[in-house]
Amino acid sequence: MSGITTHVLDVSLGRPAAGVPVILESLADGKWAPNGAATTDADGRAPEIGSSGAALPCGMYRLRFAVAGYFRAHGVAGFYPEITITFEVRDPTERYHVPLLLSPWGYTTYRGS
Repeated sequence: MSGITTHVLDVSLGRPAAGVPVILESLADGKWAPNGAATTDADGRAPEIGSSGAALPCGMYRLRFAVAGYFRAHGVAGFYPEITITFEVRDPTERYHVPLLLSPWGYTTYRGS
């Protein structure tokens, strides 16, 4: 398991955001490289993003959420076509759960458990 998981909740509708593509990337030698990709399920979760079975190296990571298609599918003109959350992994033994709370005009995130 990669130690990195995410889920997306649409706070404007009060339910999980299914069908949102998510890309996990890591920073190496000054360049972002993909580590995995997933699409959120019916519960808004992407639990297996980047899972490779290897230990999670310390370093900078980011999750890129392509939300434009999700908003279009709901007939909404969202302000953010893509949302990127950058964070640092300092302890490879810990789990890093990074949720996204989404609305057409804003978003927030936090380190979950």
